[in-house]
Parts: sequence; C-alpha cells; structure tokens
Amino acid sequence: MLKVLRNDKRPIWQQLLDQAIHHITSGIWAPGELLIPSRELAHMIGVSRSTIQIVYEELLSRGYTVTSRRGGTRVSHWKQVTETAKEIIADGPIPPSLPLLNSAVDQLHDWFRGKEQRAVDIDFTPHEPYLDGQFQKNWRQSLLHASATMELSNWAYGNPFGYTPLREQIQRYLSLERGIHIQTDQILLTSGAQHSIDLIAQSLLADGDTVSVEDPGFPAAWMALKYRRMNVVPVPVDEYGLAVEHIHPQSKLIFTTPSHQCAVGVVMSEPRRQQLLHKAAQDQFWIIEDDYDSEFRYRGEPLPTLFCQAPNHTLYLMSFSKMIAPGIRISAIVGSVEAIAQLARVQELTYRHLPIMDQLTLTHFIKNGHFMRHMRRVRNVYRRRHEAMTKAIMDSGLGGRFTLSGVETGLHMLLEAEESYDEETVTKIALQKGVRVYPLGPYCLESKRKGWVLGFAKVDEQSIEQGIHRLAEFIL
Repeated sequence: MLKVLRNDKRPIWQQLLDQAIHHITSGIWAPGELLIPSRELAHMIGVSRSTIQIVYEELLSRGYTVTSRRGGTRVSHWKQVTETAKEIIADGPIPPSLPLLNSAVDQLHDWFRGKEQRAVDIDFTPHEPYLDGQFQKNWRQSLLHASATMELSNWAYGNPFGYTPLREQIQRYLSLERGIHIQTDQILLTSGAQHSIDLIAQSLLADGDTVSVEDPGFPAAWMALKYRRMNVVPVPVDEYGLAVEHIHPQSKLIFTTPSHQCAVGVVMSEPRRQQLLHKAAQDQFWIIEDDYDSEFRYRGEPLPTLFCQAPNHTLYLMSFSKMIAPGIRISAIVGSVEAIAQLARVQELTYRHLPIMDQLTLTHFIKNGHFMRHMRRVRNVYRRRHEAMTKAIMDSGLGGRFTLSGVETGLHMLLEAEESYDEETVTKIALQKGVRVYPLGPYCLESKRKGWVLGFAKVDEQSIEQGIHRLAEFIL
C-alpha cells in the first residue's frame, strides 16, 4: 500500500510515484498485476484523485505500466535488472585513450603558462594584450545597447558565415586599415585562431596531407593540425622569415606569420614574400597568413598582406582576441568566395554559428568608434612599453650578451642565446626571483634555437625595467 509521509518535503505525488516504482522494481507488484483504480486508491490513501492520476500517468509514460480500455492499468512485463546502481555505474564505457590529444594539451599548457604554475611579481607574457577600465566601460555600453535593441529574430539559428552587420564592419576596417578590399561573402567569423585553423583543416585538407609550418612557430597551429591527422613538417625561420626553399614539396598548406613572426619576431622580407607567392601559384597550395600582430608596428607603416597579392591562394586570419581581449572569442577568416563558402558549409554542419550576443556587442563596439579609439589608445601604451623594454635590455647589458630581434612590430620580442645555452635553468631561476619569462623551446618542433620570448603588453614601464634588470643580475 502507498502512503503519504507527512515529514517528507517532497510533493505528495513524487512520494507516491517513488513508492510505486519501488514496488514494481522490487517485485512487490508483480508483472501483469492490476493496479487499484485511481478513485478507489485516492480514497484509501486520503489524497485527491488528481494526485493518483498524476502518479499513474508518470508510471505509464516511463514504461512501468500498460493500460487498455477494458483491462485497466497493469504492471508491465519487463526484465528485472539484478545489478545495483553502483555496479551499473562502474561498468560504464571508458573513454578511449587519446595520447595525441593529451600530449598536445600538455604542450599547449607548457607553452602558454610554463611548467611551474606559481605567482610572480612580473610576468612577461606574450599571450595577452593590455586592458583597462575604459575598455570595460565601453564594452559594457555596447553589451547593454545590444541586449536592449536586439530583435526576436536575432535569437533564431544564425548565418554560418557570421552576423552580416559585423562582417560589414570588418570589411570596412580591413579596407581602411589593411588595404584588403573584399566582399562580405569572403569573410567567415570563427571563435579564435585555433578554431579557424581547425575549420580550414576540416574543409580544405584530407587526412594525411602534408602541411608546412614555421619552426620556431605558433604551437597552437601545428598542434591543431596534428590532431586533425595532418603530416606536419617544420620549415626553418631565419632573419628574413620563413625559409621558402625548405618547404616540403608535397605541402598542401603553409602556415606563416609574415608581419611579426611567432616567436622570433622577424618580418618576412619582400623577396621571401614573392618567392612564397610564386611557389604557391606553381605548386597549388594554400597559405594561411596569420596577421595577429600587424596592427602594432613601431617603424613605418603596416606591411602589405600576402592576401592582397594572392587572394586565391591565401587565407587571411585576424583575431579580436589579440587586438582587444582574449575573452572576445571572435576571429575572422578572409579568403576567396569559393574557399569561404566551403568553410561555411563545414561550419554549419559542425558549429552552426557563433553566439549572437557577442557578435551584436562587437558590432556596436566597432560601429560606434570604440574599437578604433581603443586601438589608438593601446598603440600609445605599447609604444611606451616597447621603448622601455628595448632600453632596459640594452642598459642592462643583455643586449650585448644576447641577440635581440622582433623589435619592429608586435607585442613581444626575442632575446636569443646560443644553441648550447641552458634556457630552462634560466627560466626556473627567473621564477624563483619573481619573474616569469617564456623560453623559446616550446615554440620549436625540430629547431634547436634557444632564448626567451618577452611580452610587454601587460607590464608597465617601471615593472619592465625592474624585471629586465632582475633578469640580468643572474644571467650576466
């Protein structure tokens, strides 16, 4: 018999349902047994008939009972499971071993934050841009405006290419600032550089294709490509950028950072650019041009893009994560109409589209001038910090002991040592001294080059001077 427990905080119908399920699963109510009519059972228990009807409906919907017009409601015939809940959970499927994934993620962590996660006084991170309260204020304004003015239709499934007004703003920005003149159907929005690279691998390459990457280079790129089962081969980098003559002859794609090489920091020379573009046309491979640091140039005007010279072979990447803030997971791929259409089809199948509120907010942020004002403001900050970093390295004596490169553009520079130098020991000692520096090793596939990638975007001028001189005390 079912009964109501007055001290039980659960609703009465839930109490009775749980008791009924227990009676059925434990065999107290045998398969085929006729249940007491709802009106009669309600009277016996002292509850309303509607409560019993809810219980019976739940039993029927969950398959514990069956009903017929003449036969009433009976316990269904089902096989009793003898294992306990604990045994069932223990016997669940085990996730497959993914050594490639696990090693790649571990490598990514080592590259991004270093092997030792400890608090430091000064962190020369090359991965994060400068943020301030003004940005926070302006972004909040754009977010509030977007949420207040958005239409119901915006909440539907969106365009896999991305929100059209945002792509129009990006189109305008690229035309004015980078000399890239395109249509909106040549722009696809993604959620970061790694998403962009992963999407390109899915859309334009086949399993086992050979891809060439810079070495040293951008670890997240070759890790993503390796995980997509590409044959990733390194291409050395010298003072002129990617050594084009060493590109693997069977390459289907080249990943390069020509405006500010990651992580050496050099700018690809014009002869190398022409050599790469000629080879791409001759051998028919794709070029991924990651233009992540081009907006921050300290000598002369921003360099022309590879895309402008070879739009049918080049996929141009830009990311608001680096330009504004990592929390803005919006990037763009620019390419030919045919290539972008292919990427959009895969995007529609696997990702659908980006979150609409983020796109609406960024659209307002750009359209109302916040983005360009932010860029002008941070350029001034970066210029001062760049000068402070360069001066501190030369004044401390590090510039005479090591080779400094990557000072023309971007948010980091390389302090390079001889290949025999023990960069790992220096990195650990620096941590003990309260300074985090980033060794070149994690950026390398086969290269034996040594040194430290020093970012200055998040370090003020006084801290830069202190950190560099603290570093020089035990290196020199």
